[in-house]
Amino acid sequence: MDDFGTGYSSLSQLRKLPVQELKIDKSFVLRLNTEPQDQLIVRSTIDMAHGLGLRVVAEGIENVESWALLRDWGCESGQGFFLSRPVGVGDLQDTEKSLANRQQELRDTGETTS
Repeated sequence: MDDFGTGYSSLSQLRKLPVQELKIDKSFVLRLNTEPQDQLIVRSTIDMAHGLGLRVVAEGIENVESWALLRDWGCESGQGFFLSRPVGVGDLQDTEKSLANRQQELRDTGETTS
């Protein structure tokens, strides 16, 4: 379910639709490193999604602090400028290699935050 928390995505939809993954809308993630209310919403959403057996993707990851929080809370995947700028089809293989090279750095980042 894309853009969870906005528009027609709601808790009732999680019960009705055959979804395997929940994507947290960037409006909750953009200021995650500085807004306690956004932290509460995102962390609770991740916990709820995992309780329902869903994987979680967060969009709008713009800085290392937000990525670290998300990793600490068990978010499986992310999108945002911190991880990679948008790329064209011709650049996908190079981007995949770059992310693979950064994988340990990105994992370590999540482990350093309390």
